[in-house]
Amino acid sequence: MNGIHIYKLSATGNHSCNCGIGKSTALDLAKRGARVILACRDKRRAEAAESGNNQVVFMQLDLASLESVCRFAETFLKTEPRLDILINNAGTCVLGSGRTKDGFGMAFGVNHLGHFLLTKLLLERLQQCGSSRVVTVAARLHCFGSIDFPLIDSEKDLVTGQSMCHTFKAYCNSKLCNVLFTRELSNRLEGTNVTCYCLHPGVIHTSLCRNFGLPHLLTPIAKLFLLDPNMGSQTTLYCALCEGIEPFSGRYFANCSVQQPSVKGQDDALAQKLWEVSERLISTS
Repeated sequence: MNGIHIYKLSATGNHSCNCGIGKSTALDLAKRGARVILACRDKRRAEAAESGNNQVVFMQLDLASLESVCRFAETFLKTEPRLDILINNAGTCVLGSGRTKDGFGMAFGVNHLGHFLLTKLLLERLQQCGSSRVVTVAARLHCFGSIDFPLIDSEKDLVTGQSMCHTFKAYCNSKLCNVLFTRELSNRLEGTNVTCYCLHPGVIHTSLCRNFGLPHLLTPIAKLFLLDPNMGSQTTLYCALCEGIEPFSGRYFANCSVQQPSVKGQDDALAQKLWEVSERLISTS
């Protein structure tokens, strides 16, 4: 594995680089000899995922700012000659709310639009590097998601409020965006050497405790039923590294195998419209 592998960890500060599947995935890639770009908002968090490999490099990126995404892409393209695997892993936590610097709802702006813009800016480099991949971490909660385009036009968001119920729904909707983005990206890349996949990593006990404030007393019980970070990173690594899955470009994976997403997640017309709307939003922000 001699190419560049971008792994976006804690791009908005909602997921710490020193815990969870982010750290586990980055460490695994680095131990395999990959050159790993840790795209994080601050260097301290990136340093928490270092593995003693001098090919692990920090570059600043805040997915809550489209300007930051553009600066990151510009820096990367000037300094790094290859890009073989792009892993889109930032995921504003379930209880995250507020607005991005561009005025979008946080979950929509970070989990979808930030990844959308970054992938578009780096796509030509991916195409120049032989067989390459885009891996986007979605979630099974996309099954509860929906896309309201008039609401996006009027509110720049996927929901209408900031309550806990609204922010949970925004997260589900943003994960549906991840699934649809992967589907449309695959359609647009048909016939090229770039393939793409999205996935459900499993429910990780670290993220459950963080997002829902699970009492420390219950953490040992949670560990009995939920995945640890190393197990949670396996499907991400499978989509990034496994040979022979190229015919499944655009598909949704869970437990290291192809799975059926929700009915909405299989809607090509919805995926195409989301792409077109997303292009308009990033061009006018």
